[in-house]
Formats: sequence, structure tokens, C-alpha cells
Amino acid sequence: MKMSSLVAYEDSESEGESLDQAEDGASLSVQTGPRDQNQVREDSKETASAQSFTPDQTLLEYHGSTSGRSSSSLQSRSDREVKYCSRRSAQSEHFGDTAASPSLHATQEKIPPWQSLPHMPQSSGDGLNPAKRHHSLPSGVRPYIPKRQRLATSVGTVDPTCPAGPVPGRLSRENQILSDVSARVKPYLARKLDAAGIPRKLLMSLGGHQGPVNTVQWCPVPHRSHLLLSASMDKTFKVWDGAESGQCLRVYTCHSGAVRDACWTPCGRHLLTGSFDNTSVITDVETGQHIVRLDNEFKVMCAALHPSSPDVFLCGGHSSVVKAWDARSRKMVKMYKAGIQQTLDILFLRGGVDFITSSDCVSRDSADRTLIAWDFQTTAKVSNQIYQERYTCPSLALHPLEDSFVAQTNGDYMAVFSSQRPYRMNKRRRYEGHKVEGYAVKSEFSPDGTILASGSATGSAHFYDYHNTRMLHAVHAHRQPCLCVAQHPILPATAATCDWAGEIKVWH
Repeated sequence: MKMSSLVAYEDSESEGESLDQAEDGASLSVQTGPRDQNQVREDSKETASAQSFTPDQTLLEYHGSTSGRSSSSLQSRSDREVKYCSRRSAQSEHFGDTAASPSLHATQEKIPPWQSLPHMPQSSGDGLNPAKRHHSLPSGVRPYIPKRQRLATSVGTVDPTCPAGPVPGRLSRENQILSDVSARVKPYLARKLDAAGIPRKLLMSLGGHQGPVNTVQWCPVPHRSHLLLSASMDKTFKVWDGAESGQCLRVYTCHSGAVRDACWTPCGRHLLTGSFDNTSVITDVETGQHIVRLDNEFKVMCAALHPSSPDVFLCGGHSSVVKAWDARSRKMVKMYKAGIQQTLDILFLRGGVDFITSSDCVSRDSADRTLIAWDFQTTAKVSNQIYQERYTCPSLALHPLEDSFVAQTNGDYMAVFSSQRPYRMNKRRRYEGHKVEGYAVKSEFSPDGTILASGSATGSAHFYDYHNTRMLHAVHAHRQPCLCVAQHPILPATAATCDWAGEIKVWH
């Protein structure tokens, strides 16, 4: 009478537990792995007529193979071995002599003595593919797989339904796109800066923002000046190839609120942004990872880098204070307090010794504290009686060569001020013809300072002669209010515009 009960060795349980289970079981169990073939060898020894079972010899062999274990565990295990072998002898007498079984003797002859030791696993291959299992294993028996191997296999498994992570080689190719010199910009790198021109024709239209675009700015580094930065109320800011393809090269989503202001650092590798989520962030252009993230505890409307120390920057917004931060220590280093409700814009003057802030504070008879001059080091107010008219100033712009700056006003004109103390306004020079109407319309100078550009609430882009205040040209750029006009630092007669509908256009 033959009896074979096959047991799968699923988990790495102790051999002592398997012995206890064998004592309580009603049928004979044949296990795979080290205990399987050991039991086959023991069965062969017990049932062969020419051999006699000697428990002492088996125990000696077992103790030799487990000499590194504790003596107490070996003694307990030896007792179980003797008890199990005695039970097996009784079972062999009950079921009869099986020494004539040729398959059992064949299995015994193929097993070397060292493979019968309990600490030597017998499974071959990786144990995962059934077609690769050892041919000597009985059908229906799953080979034992160590727990460490199962864990390593599960970690290395890739789910084809999930998208793969970024590949280093692919990331390098993307970075190369950001770092390459544009073929359109390359011829102008070695040339002397030409006189500024006026763009009249549409070169390309860039779409992708889902909200108003507050600002656009070209990269200040000449060989990267084809990169165009845009910040939007849709909580994102983007970098575009604004010189050739018009492709969006990066989308940055590190803010949870509208991105109100954004600018390049002088090196062209980082971006400074201020958002309505109360944070100001410095982001790496190539990787998209934020390097510094600071909580201002108020909605940020404007941010400005110190011209002499780009690691220091100012943030203003829906608060009566302006905060100065150091990106290296990630700490606030100075605070400028004024009796205002919010700061609309910040402008560093030449050298970074003083800076100007514009606010929404307008008194009944004069615009007291509309423009405030500050000493950067002492945090003291230098003057708050710069602008004496009852209009707020949503934006400021510094002349690149002369000691002057302009303020965009809600009186539908731009006023000129001296950048030297006491910051007097030139009342004979005004740039009129565009509309502001409460929008945050920005103005900007050309690289040589001869042309002053401004957006308009009518959707037009206006270009003025800085010296005689005459309007040179007006381009009907957008259907919605045009918020910003950015003139290219190298390419002549090239400018980018953005509007309240989220559209960006490049003109040449």
C-alpha cells in the first residue's frame, strides 16, 4: 500500500514546527527542500532490507552540520528527531517493507550525502518560472523560495500600467534643450548692441496658461536669452523657447496659489517667484526643483532681487511690511514697516543702497506714501513725499543707463523721477496715450534706454521715445488687457506681450 501526501513549502517556518506537525498528522508527509530529501534518505535507510537504522549515527551527522547553533536548541531538536524516527519505524512496520520500490532507491542513489543536510537548500533556478524547475521535483510541488529572495523579486517588479520615472539620459536631453544656444540668437552674441527697434509683426503666439499672465521676462544671460519666463494666475509659471520654436520647455507647479510675480536670477539658472499662497520660492530652471521656499505670512504681490547680492531679495504684498530674506540662511534679515495696506511693486535703485516701494495708500488731498524711498541697510524711510498726485502706481521701472525711473500710474500716464535723493519728479515729462484702468500694467525700458514700452487696458502695446515722450508706435496685440511688454535684451525689434486671457505673443 502506497501513500504520498504532498505539502507546499510556502513560508520560511522553522523545521521544528514542521516536525511537530508531522507528529500530529495522520498521514505521511513528504516535504521539499532540505527536509524533503533528508526524509527520503531516512525512509530508504529504514525500509531497505540490507540496511539498519541507527539513530545515533543520524544525530551525529546532524550535529556536525549545525555546529554553529546553540546547544540547547540542538538538544531539543535531537529529541524531536529521535521521536520522529521512532515513529517512522513503527509506520514502516505497519505499512510493510518498501525496500523493493525502485523509484525510492533511485532517488536515494542520486542524492549526495552533503545535500541531505538541513541547511542546504535544494531548489535550483530562480523558483519563479515553473518551466525552469528541477526535473526531479514531483509534479504539483512548489519549490521553497527564501524570504529574502521573494522580497528582492517583489521590489524589482515593474507594473506596466504605471508610468516609469524619469530616466537620467532623458533628463539630460531635456536639460540640453534648455542650455543650447538658439540659432536665432547666436549671430547677435558677438555683435555690439544695436539701436533698439520697434516690433510691428507677429512672430508667434504661445498658448497654454489657463489664467491671466501677470508678467513675461526674457532671460538676462545672452546665450540663454531665447528663454522666456511667464507667470500666471493659474498657479503655474513656465519657460518657453520664445526665439524659434515657441515650445513650452518647462512647467513649474510648486505654488498652490496664483503666481503674482516672477523674475530670473542674474545667472539665468534660477527663478524667483512670489505667490498668493504666501510663499516666495527660488526654483532651479533645469530640474524644476525648488531650492528655497519661504513663508511670508501674507499674499506676495511683488519680489525683487538685490542688485549687488542676488542671494538677498525683498517681498511685499498684502501686508504693511516688506520683508528682506537671505536665501543662503533661509531667514528674514530685515523688515520695513509702513502705515499702508499693501505693497504693489518694489524697485531697487542703482547699487542697491536705496529702494522704492509703491502702495495703494492715497489720501484725500495727495498721494501721501504712495511712493516710499527706503534705506536698505538701516530700514529707515528716506522719503514718503515723492509723488504728490492722487493716483496709485501699480508698477515701477529703472532706466538702464540714466539716474531715473518711471512709475506707471492709474492716471493713464507714466511719470519720471530722479533716482538720486530727493527723488524729484519731472513734471514736464509724461508718457500718455495708453490706458491702465486699475490693471497691474507694467512698463519696461529697451536695453539702450531709448524706448519705453507699456501695456494697456485696451490690449495694445505702446512704444514711446524716452527723451521726447512721443509715442512711436502702438501694436494692437490682444483683445484682453495687455499687462506686460518685455523687450528682448539682444535681438533688435523683438518683444513679448501677455494679456489678461492667458495669451502670450512674440513680435518682431
